[in-house]
Amino acid sequence: MEKVENLQTAVLAGGCFWCTEAVFQRLEGVKNVLSGYTGGTIKNPAYREITTGRTGHAEAIQIQFDSDVITFKELLEVFFYTHNPTTLNQQGADKGTQYRSAIFYVDNSQKEIAEELIKKLNDDEIFNGQIVTEVTELGPFYIAEKEHHDYYNRHETQRYCQLVIDPKLATLNNTFKSKLKKEVKNVN
Repeated sequence: MEKVENLQTAVLAGGCFWCTEAVFQRLEGVKNVLSGYTGGTIKNPAYREITTGRTGHAEAIQIQFDSDVITFKELLEVFFYTHNPTTLNQQGADKGTQYRSAIFYVDNSQKEIAEELIKKLNDDEIFNGQIVTEVTELGPFYIAEKEHHDYYNRHETQRYCQLVIDPKLATLNNTFKSKLKKEVKNVN
């Protein structure tokens, strides 16, 4: 008898969605990762509008995951260690609300898990500074334009990918080796 997957959804924003997509695609139990926009004020925003910072949207990823293989809390642990959750509206050289650190919860359980983990990480002084990650109920999620999907896997030799995404993947490989898929493949 075939095992039934316990699929759940998580929506996270950790700066550029090319970076977060590349990280989460590599985790065992993650079935699909979509880049998109959420948390803003206009319907169906386009990338050119998002980059201005005036729509209120964050570049985010929608993750479909099997919670019997990887839990929401484990996803959040990877999330916090693969971006800087202590800089307000900034990841590296990317500045603006569209690059904010945010967890867009889909239910109260996710909200509680996120808030408890943030408190623990702050209490344990894991980072140099307090976590400023926003914890907000998920509103509409708009899927990004096709050219933004599977970006790193299609462009890994580009300078941005080498300078910004490769270090995040190195952290993932060094810190969460046991959570990685045996073989990396496009999960979209």
